[in-house]
Amino acid sequence: MEIQFRAVMEVLGKPQEHVGEMMKKYVDNIKKSEIYTVVHEEYADIKKQENHDMWTTFAELEIKTSSIENLVGFCFDFMPSIIEIISPKELPLKDNDLNMFLNDLQARLHSVDMIAKQVQIENKVMQENMAHLLKNYVTVLLKNRDLTAEELSKLTGIDSARLGDFLDQLLDQGKIDLKGEKYSLL
Repeated sequence: MEIQFRAVMEVLGKPQEHVGEMMKKYVDNIKKSEIYTVVHEEYADIKKQENHDMWTTFAELEIKTSSIENLVGFCFDFMPSIIEIISPKELPLKDNDLNMFLNDLQARLHSVDMIAKQVQIENKVMQENMAHLLKNYVTVLLKNRDLTAEELSKLTGIDSARLGDFLDQLLDQGKIDLKGEKYSLL
């Protein structure tokens, strides 16, 4: 059975040139596949996102494939933002096909969940390490002189509001002292 479907593929990123190149590569990867035939492709203009330094574009593709499994595989492998079956109007679905789909879906969801948990753990460790590095850096900076929050901000490259929260923590821990506007090492 032949299945024809429409898929909308999106790319978001920067710089602008990179977004266009990535979209072309993305579509080329679909075309290289032996199980999909791209019948029609249409590309949108690359546009700048409002309030962000990011660019976006999309491509609308019409694709043919030979089975429901291939269609489901396309969804998992290429992550289209929209998919629409053009033909046939009705698809026969056997219980084994549905079971395979649901088990594949569960396996992929578990994989994504594991990746998300790993990233959370790595992020937490990274934040803790950055806090230790910043504490050491502030300690070195305050070793021989007293500095204001603004001076520390310029020397560390950290926004004064964020650095202020960190300095408050060091004050609460008894690591530094504040006299007037100047911080000093205890």
